This record gives sequence, C-alpha cells and structure tokens, in this order.
Amino acid sequence: MKALVYQGPGKIEWTDVPDPAILKPTDAVVRIETTTICGTDLHILKGDVPAVTPGRILGHEGVGVITEVGSSVTSFAVGDRVVISCISSCGHCEFCKKGLYSHCLGDEGAVGIGWILGHLINGTQAELVRIPYAETSLYKLAENVPDQQGVLLSDILPTGFEIGVQYGKVTPGDVVAVIGAGPVGLSAMATSSLYGAAKVIAIDIDQNRVDQASKFGATHGVVSADKDWKKQVLALTDGLGVDVAIEAVGVPETFGMATEIVRPGGHVANVGVHGTSAELRLQDLWIANITITTGLVNTNTLPMLLKLVVSQKLDANAFVSHRFALKDIMDAYDTFGRASETKALKVILEA
Repeated sequence: MKALVYQGPGKIEWTDVPDPAILKPTDAVVRIETTTICGTDLHILKGDVPAVTPGRILGHEGVGVITEVGSSVTSFAVGDRVVISCISSCGHCEFCKKGLYSHCLGDEGAVGIGWILGHLINGTQAELVRIPYAETSLYKLAENVPDQQGVLLSDILPTGFEIGVQYGKVTPGDVVAVIGAGPVGLSAMATSSLYGAAKVIAIDIDQNRVDQASKFGATHGVVSADKDWKKQVLALTDGLGVDVAIEAVGVPETFGMATEIVRPGGHVANVGVHGTSAELRLQDLWIANITITTGLVNTNTLPMLLKLVVSQKLDANAFVSHRFALKDIMDAYDTFGRASETKALKVILEA
C-alpha cells in the first residue's frame, strides 16, 4: 500500500510500505476513505515531537471501512463504516475507566499515552491502518454523516470542546477569548455555545482567519498584530478581562497573551501543542486566583458530538477549505503548511 512516511525533521515521503495486519485479537484493519492533516502533524514535521521517529506513518484522524477484525472484536464487522478516534484506549485500565483515555495504560506504543496513531505506531495517512483496541477506539458512523464531517470528530472537535471549553469551565454568560483561529481554535469557538458563552472573541495574527471565525460562532474578532490588541479585547469585557482564555496555537507568545487578558478568578485553558518552554509569570498570576489547565484530548465526548452532527445541531462543513486526492498528500501538506497564504483551514484527503 501507499502511505505518508516521516523521514526526519522537514522530510516526508508518499511511498510504498507493507500492508498492516491483525497483530492482536483486539485489532481491526480499516481501509481509509477520508483523512486529514492536523496542526500536530506540522509540529512533528518541524521536529517538535521527538518521539516520532523516521519510518513512522503519520496521521491520527480518519473515516474508513473495516476490512478485517481480530477474534475478540464483536461490536464491529467487516464492512462497517467508522470514525477513528485520535486516541486509542484499551477501555479497562484505571485511566480508561475514569474516561481519561489520553493516558491509557495499555501496552500499545507506550504505557500511559493514548495518542499513539501517527506518533508511536503507524497512523492514518495511508491506504490502510491497523487500529488497536478496536472496540473502544472506533465509532460507527451514521449513513447521513458525510466523511468530511466524520473525520473532524476524530480530533479537532473533541479537542476544542474538551480541552478548551470543558477544561476552561465555560459557563452561561461567559466572555470567552480563543487565541488562534486555526481548526482547533475554531472548534472551541463552535462548541462554546453548548455551554452558553455570551461572547466569543477570536484572536489571530491573520485577518482572514479572524474574519472566517464568525462562521464558527465568534461574536467578535481581534487581529493580534494590532498594537492595541489587548485594549481591544478588554473593551469587549467590563475592563477586567475575559472569563476564559483558550490558547490554541502552541507557542510561548500566545500562552503569555492568554494570561494577560484573563480576569481575576478566570480560567486559562491551554490547548496548543508546545514544542518549547513557555514563561509562567507566577509572581503576577498567583494573586489573581487564575486557574490554568492543560491537556491531551480524551475523545470521551466523541459520541455526544457525533449525535449533534447527526441531528445537524453542529455543522462541521464550514471547517473544510481544501480537498485533495489521498495520492496528492504532498501537495496537501504544502497547502496546509502555508495556511496564511492559501487560507487553508481543514484539508480533506479522499481515497
């Protein structure tokens, strides 16, 4: 089969690799129909995730059809159309029982890490993929949900909702600022309304992304390149700052911005994947009763979000900006990597 293989920082190759096979009774093999590129894949390509070693097939999002199941898999059958969760969970360890799937203690990849696809084992940017713990890592996809919406449930929608909105403790009437209007930041904006946010402020260095954010629930937008960006944000509150600041970029500067605009007693929810240290000005924050959260998505909300997509209460179509054939994945990476020029949001790859 063909797959997108990481060959070291700055190097990827669409090449022939062996087909995956069932290795354990709990496995399934899925033929990929639709996948996509995540901002985390770009972090990997930059060398920010050293656990990803040369030879690894990238990708952790996908919709596909099961072609083979292990002997212990009873909830799924060959021919089932499924969403692949970006987090693989054994379903029975201490953390999985608590819904903390991101720290699954199963022995795939590394004990205590649920994000293994495209990270510690081969991933979804391929024609076929082996899925460990199929019973608890796959979700049947309703016929009326298009692939392009299903694939967004693999990662970005649960990530924005769980690590941004839920960890940020958004409550009815809150003013929420989301720093970074990329796909995950937009997901946080789109799902903030589920918890009754009164205002959602999109903050990004790119004017186009700020403008696009209104399609995803943002009520206001601020371009962070403006010298008075902070003043603009505070003017949208009562002058005390936002209730919840969600950081969805993953660089030290944007984390610092989040801590600057949150009000006393507020929450900073860090969603971005950081490759370097960020300064924590604890000498200023401790007295303000600020809560700071970080996290890797669990995808425990995926079934609920899927219901909202099925009932058309949550529209995922607006995330898709570009489409490519899977075989043209190198062009897709180029387009997604130059998002400020190409205006790319989510790039869909179809087999």
